[in-house]
Amino acid sequence: MPEISPAPGDNYERKVFQAFVEGGRLKAIPAKRKKREVLLRHMILVFEERRVYREAEVNAILGDFHEDVATLRRELVEMGLLIRYRGEYARLQQGQSPQA
Repeated sequence: MPEISPAPGDNYERKVFQAFVEGGRLKAIPAKRKKREVLLRHMILVFEERRVYREAEVNAILGDFHEDVATLRRELVEMGLLIRYRGEYARLQQGQSPQA
């Protein structure tokens, strides 16, 4: 099962993780965008670059973090960390824009 953890030395991330992550899973999805983004930026790392995922695969991966996979999936797409095309998803390569 994939786990997320804060970057070493980042106090803000550590506080967000202490408040919202337990045993590698989210206790809750943060209401504040800044806190959500911290967690989503770590979650995206479990997806391989240049690999296409079916929606069911994305849901299974995100389900390891929290039961509300639809919200997590939507947030990853809205942040531009995942792109969606015809029901398939891919992680953007680092530095790539969604328009590429």
